[in-house]
This record gives sequence, C-alpha cells and structure tokens, in this order.
Amino acid sequence: MMLLIDAGNTRIKWALAAPGAALGDWLDCGALMHADAAQLPAALQAAAAAQATGAANNAITRVLAANVAGAAVRGQITAALATLAIGEDAIDWFASVPERAGVKNGYRNPAQLGCDRFAAAIGAHALAPGQAVIVANCGTATTIDAVTADGVFLGGMILPGLGLMATSLARNTAQLPQIAQGGKLPSGFADNTDDAILSGLLAAQAGAIEHACALHRAQACLISGGAAAYIAPALPAQIPHRLVDNIVLIGLQAAAGSA
Repeated sequence: MMLLIDAGNTRIKWALAAPGAALGDWLDCGALMHADAAQLPAALQAAAAAQATGAANNAITRVLAANVAGAAVRGQITAALATLAIGEDAIDWFASVPERAGVKNGYRNPAQLGCDRFAAAIGAHALAPGQAVIVANCGTATTIDAVTADGVFLGGMILPGLGLMATSLARNTAQLPQIAQGGKLPSGFADNTDDAILSGLLAAQAGAIEHACALHRAQACLISGGAAAYIAPALPAQIPHRLVDNIVLIGLQAAAGSA
C-alpha cells in the first residue's frame, strides 16, 4: 500500500491507496490535529489491519508526504512513522519542481510555490484534463490557482480563510461578535449582525473564486478544504464548480502514479 500525507497549517490528513487505484479511491483515510500526531501510528495500524490479510497486502511500502507546516510537524510525522518501522529515508517529501505529472510550474521561482498548492494543481489537472481549471483550497488560508487546459500552472491568489476572516473581524472591530461556521447560511442582505458578518465573509470568498474563474475563463472550478461546503453554495450558478474532498491528497496520488 501507499501512504499519502498532507500536513497543512492545522491538520495532518492521510490516505492509504492500493497500487493502481483510481484517484480518490482509497482504502482508508483520516485526519488529525497537529497536537494529536502521536496517534498517527495507531490510526494507520488499524487501517492496515482492516485490509486484506497477508503482509504483502497490508504493508505500507511507499510514503509520499507534502508538508507546509514546518520542521516541527515534519519531525512529528517522521517520529510517528518510525514506530511503524518506516525510516525517514523511506519517506518521499513532495516538493514543488518545474514539472511533474503533466503540470508545468509557471511560478517565477518554482521551488517557492507551496508544495500543497502544486499538489492541488496536479490533482485538478488530473480530474479535469483538457480544461482550463481553477482550484480553490479553502482551509486556514484560501488558495485559488489557475491551470491551463494543457497543464501549465499559471499562479494564483492567497487570502485568509473563512475562519481567519471571522476571527480577525471579531478581534479588531468593537462590539462585533465572533461567529460560528455552522447552521443555516445567510444569503444577500442579512437582517442581523451575525448573519451580516457571515454573508460578507462568504461573499468575499466566493467573489475571489468567481473573479479568478472570469480571469482564467475557466471551464471547471474545483473547490476543496474544510470551508468548501460553506463557500461553494455562495458561488453563482453560472460558475461550473464541484466539491472535491482532499484535493492535495488526490494530487499526491496522481504525482505518485506518474513517477
């Protein structure tokens, strides 16, 4: 089995994939907060044990990991995998390079591109081949990136995520409450302050995605990340979009298959 890891700013997400499996067709997957990284070995052991019996079938033989959370989290992941007898030399740390899996990295300095964004671009191109695609990953930050129909990553936009926007507004504006990301979503002009804040935040996020789609003349828009389910309904009906879970892990799977 292959282990895919996406260590983002808040959580460590993982998936187990059988050789040759379709993109996103995983044996198991999960997510842990950074503080709970020590639980990763137990989660992986349980997932592996649930698969077909026999060491050749349920052993992790390959690891591809993307980490944008820094050296400390990388160390946590390395230590966790070591308890499964997976040494650091067996971990392939995914990095942004000039070209991989049919996607050309158009960043001025290709190595400067966040490896999660490059993986998401690879995943988007694999899921929407031959289409000009916008991929929006709505997590702690919202990243909105453009990939051409022939696989050129043009670049993108980065803005605070939905939760960060709400927190910033609550902390820096007198008498405005912090709002919860849940419950019924408002639309248009709200008649109370809490809903007015959320309506504005959703409009800002969706407006950035809509703007990117117009600039790129996108034929497809893929939206992923923890806040995607809140933001997607705020997009206009004319924006051809769909929700995709774990676009970074899908991109890692596509990259691994192209190696």
